[in-house]
Amino acid sequence: MSIKLFDTTLRDGTQREGVSLTSEDKLRIARVLDSLGIHYIEAGFPASNPKDLELFENFDAAELENARLVAFTRTRRASSRAKDDPAVSLLPRLSAPAACIVAKSWRLHVEKVLGSTPEENLEAIRDTVSYLVEAGKEVIFDAEHYFDGFRDDPEHALSVLRAATEAGASSLVLCDTNGGTLPTELKAIVSRTVKEFSDVEIGIHTHNDAGCGVANALLAVEAGATQVQGTINGVGERCGNCDLITTIADLQLKMGLEVLPPENLSRLTEVSNFVSEVMNLTPDAHRPYVGHSAFAHKGGLHVDGVSRDPSTYEHVPPEAVGNRRRTPVGELAGKNSLRAKAKELGLEVGDVSAVLAEIKRREHAGYHYEAADASLALLIERTSGKHEPLFELESFRIISEKRADGETTVEATIKLRVGGERVISTAEGNGPVNALDRALRQAIEPHYPQLAGIHLSNYKVRILDEHRATAATTRVLIDSTDGKRVWGAVGVGENIIEASWQALVDGLEYGVGRG
Repeated sequence: MSIKLFDTTLRDGTQREGVSLTSEDKLRIARVLDSLGIHYIEAGFPASNPKDLELFENFDAAELENARLVAFTRTRRASSRAKDDPAVSLLPRLSAPAACIVAKSWRLHVEKVLGSTPEENLEAIRDTVSYLVEAGKEVIFDAEHYFDGFRDDPEHALSVLRAATEAGASSLVLCDTNGGTLPTELKAIVSRTVKEFSDVEIGIHTHNDAGCGVANALLAVEAGATQVQGTINGVGERCGNCDLITTIADLQLKMGLEVLPPENLSRLTEVSNFVSEVMNLTPDAHRPYVGHSAFAHKGGLHVDGVSRDPSTYEHVPPEAVGNRRRTPVGELAGKNSLRAKAKELGLEVGDVSAVLAEIKRREHAGYHYEAADASLALLIERTSGKHEPLFELESFRIISEKRADGETTVEATIKLRVGGERVISTAEGNGPVNALDRALRQAIEPHYPQLAGIHLSNYKVRILDEHRATAATTRVLIDSTDGKRVWGAVGVGENIIEASWQALVDGLEYGVGRG
């Protein structure tokens, strides 16, 4: 059974609140999806906005090696012919070899939204599909609100599909546009439809409003659908679309259907993160298969089981989808968890009980090590007596000045000993942490030149006991990078500058020690 993947990240996915892609963003994502092995890439609705039209006019579909570029449009208006409707007639001159046409299949929408009749709706479908087929386009027909329409009037919903088929559509896609159909009902309707149109490709397009987007797509395939539409990471309007990343993994690893070249399956995590980055969205750490925490084992029994046989607590090998196994360590960790985490960090733990006791004491005080591997590694070394600090701090001082002209300046002065010398360093910054970072680097970089390649990439603050107002304890998490790796460090204190200093120093010490 051959399943085709139809990606609509660049059209339906951009309807997610807060997402806006430039033409160049879309081109970058399209090329990555093509290299992954996606069969159809719907890049936008050229009649809806100048940006999408520009994309199709400038993108030669021949650039794609695996995918067919798809342009989206609606059926022609009731008062015109397809050849005279600008939203339809512009498609023949575009290089996209395929067109996806959406039309109403729910009588309620035909009468209340379009203000039309079922007969006129069917004629618009026939005219639009045949016009584009005659223009040499492969036509994929999206039956909007198909499941709601079928529930309301099965014969009308089926008549919409017949009109598209008779006019030459190569695929009939059943859309759960409102995302409210449950799996059992959806499978029954897909089965009935497949029997009615046994010689035409049936596709499925689901939304996630009832939390069933992926499940519905999988059951549609079981019922005979051979095309699955969705978006990378499930991005889309309201609660999102069917997540193609999860669906691909389920189809290939669980149902034994080869939808991607086997060697490309291990790129799912990379592609998921790439699309999140281009869309400026924080990746969901708990996303199935590809999330940072998808194969994170925290409980002692789980860690022990995985160390003996990964299949005890992993439903698939993380490497199959390009992910990796992780062992977060915190106050609930046992000895096996700590040993496994130390091994992951390239360390050996001497007195495991002493290290665990220190972790639990510090987590009780507000530290949190799951996202702070750098601080955890240094804690293990310090508790084991193996840590060598980069410098000895004598003192630091922060001066912040607000002037009458509205300008604010921050100056940090640090006194420390490094390499047997006493050094005093002063630097300005756009805030206290930035000023401290600059002053510290200025003082110790001559002794540790590798610091030049280490940069702070993220800074997060969390108030742990809000009821204490301005006297509350603060947790600071700082991420650092050398361009190849990213590591986190944590600091805690009632003084936000002190907490920031702890995280800053841990991040730099870890980076230098493993450079």
